[in-house]
Amino acid sequence: MKDFGAAYGYDVVIENTAFDGLIPMVQTGKADCLMSSITITEARKESVDFSDPYAQAQLAILANAQSNIGGIDDLNQAGRKVAVKTGSTGDVFATKNLTNAEIVRLADESACVTEVVQGKADGFLYDQLTIYRNNQKNPDATEAVFIPFQDPESWGIAVAKGNDELLAQLNEFIAQSKADGEFDRLTEKHLADEKAAFDELGFKWFFDFE
Repeated sequence: MKDFGAAYGYDVVIENTAFDGLIPMVQTGKADCLMSSITITEARKESVDFSDPYAQAQLAILANAQSNIGGIDDLNQAGRKVAVKTGSTGDVFATKNLTNAEIVRLADESACVTEVVQGKADGFLYDQLTIYRNNQKNPDATEAVFIPFQDPESWGIAVAKGNDELLAQLNEFIAQSKADGEFDRLTEKHLADEKAAFDELGFKWFFDFE
């Protein structure tokens, strides 16, 4: 977003906001756009307009090391507790598919991770990259379960309905970034270790659009 602002003359201010409050931010004009691991869904398209995809992701599980979670079916059991970030696609997936478990909805990622680390939840559903990072931070207390259990999701930048000028600029910048190696530079600068781990695990990289 900072590179986008520099390219189009915007002074970018990033405001950290609870996930379930993001869409209302653009609807009320308190923010121009949203970029926070937001999956493009038909339901969300009713409230905001999305840019072209800038990343692809799949859900994974951060499991408590003592919970013996080997896959998604192990979470869909009576007595299991599953932490999700309120309003995320992990929340949507758990609500629809983990009907036998207790769903613990929390405002942010760190709270969900803490629930798992402390053994208050058996697992946390979120994207692979986030799960990888938090497993690396808590290797003794957690295990990462990366077995795919849904199709890849596309992430987009959301803007208010009808903000066509900003949307066109975002799409132009995303297309240019895919063409000129911007995403490769961002990966090398900020995500080199994660990229190496994804390659080793045989995962499709976030910015692999082929």
